[in-house]
Amino acid sequence: MKEILFGIISGIVAALGMGGGTILILLLGIFTNMGQHLIQGTNLIFFIPTAIVAIFMNIKNKKIDYKLAFPIIIFGIIGAICGSIVSFKIENNELKKFFGIFLIIISFFEIYSFFKQYILTKKENNN
Repeated sequence: MKEILFGIISGIVAALGMGGGTILILLLGIFTNMGQHLIQGTNLIFFIPTAIVAIFMNIKNKKIDYKLAFPIIIFGIIGAICGSIVSFKIENNELKKFFGIFLIIISFFEIYSFFKQYILTKKENNN
């Protein structure tokens, strides 16, 4: 039952473009006894069908910049291969710590971006 709930929550967050996989990894890490490598592998399998749906919806709504997308895809594949090789050389607990640090960095960036946008909007409204 919790797998269904995790899938729904992650799918909603993914559809909003906010990284449903990150939520899925967090939920699986907290509520299951799976190792970090298995959690991240499960997340990658989850990503394939949700990405396909998102691609079709964005093509339909003409929201893809193909000139930008193709180089990102090519170098993303290269990065995925390199990341997989590195990941398998890292112990489970270390990988978990690295992922946590990554989430903290992303959180600070998101908070900074929010406040930066808030300040810009406030300045525009005062002028």
